[in-house]
Amino acid sequence: MTQWQHTIISGGGSGLGLGLSQRLLRRGGKVSVLDLTMSEEARSALDLAATAGKGTWQILEADLTDQSGVTTAVAQAVKAFGQPDLCVNCAGVLINKTFADTTSADFARVVEVNLTGSFHFAKAVLPHLVSGSRLALIASIAGLTSSYGYTAYGASKFGVVGLATTLRYEYEPLGIGITCVCPPEVKTPMVATERAPGNADPISLALKDLAGSLEADYACDGILAGIDAGKWQVVPGVRGKLTVLIARHLPGGFFALMKFNIQRLMKKYGRPQLGS
Repeated sequence: MTQWQHTIISGGGSGLGLGLSQRLLRRGGKVSVLDLTMSEEARSALDLAATAGKGTWQILEADLTDQSGVTTAVAQAVKAFGQPDLCVNCAGVLINKTFADTTSADFARVVEVNLTGSFHFAKAVLPHLVSGSRLALIASIAGLTSSYGYTAYGASKFGVVGLATTLRYEYEPLGIGITCVCPPEVKTPMVATERAPGNADPISLALKDLAGSLEADYACDGILAGIDAGKWQVVPGVRGKLTVLIARHLPGGFFALMKFNIQRLMKKYGRPQLGS
């Protein structure tokens, strides 16, 4: 098990970011959380983890859409806890709408947070990393396959995968590891909001059964194990791995399967089709 001394992690106030922060604190590490806000419940969870592992944590307010703010927060984290050896960008947003229902503002918002935010985070932390350290960007299985209803989200996560790939070419020769995490659906507060009535396209939600849905603890364990092992791409969950494998090696068959299910679901939900 790799012992990360100082981790800078965005979105550490909830979801995957909170789960990863707790695990790192239980190992006795120092964790700098970058987030807009943090609930008292999350603070208590991090305090308990820090006490259990004799770790230390701090929160620094940062908006990933603001490059100067992220750079300042990272500099403050380094000043307080020293040079980081692991940096993880977990912050993100999700809008589940078909292309026809997605507005320009919707699209810009998701891309700004998920993709441009990943760029801002990487831009802020990479100058502080040295050989042997690692940067992990949380993308999504949607960044490898996308899906119905993921006009903005799929595009943004494909972009994160592309950004991570470029960083891998540029920084791994310098000894700085890059990890791109592509989980299927994970039961986090963001996904709970997506699944609330009226917030997502029912066809999109039904298609999620293909790659399955993971408990947050299981996903965090798999993600951290992959980061510890120095893996380039981490896809937690057996069904998620199988989905990616089929989509990558049998793209025609994968699309045919998706198309069949989408057409079936369109009839189920009474969606108009061209020519009808």
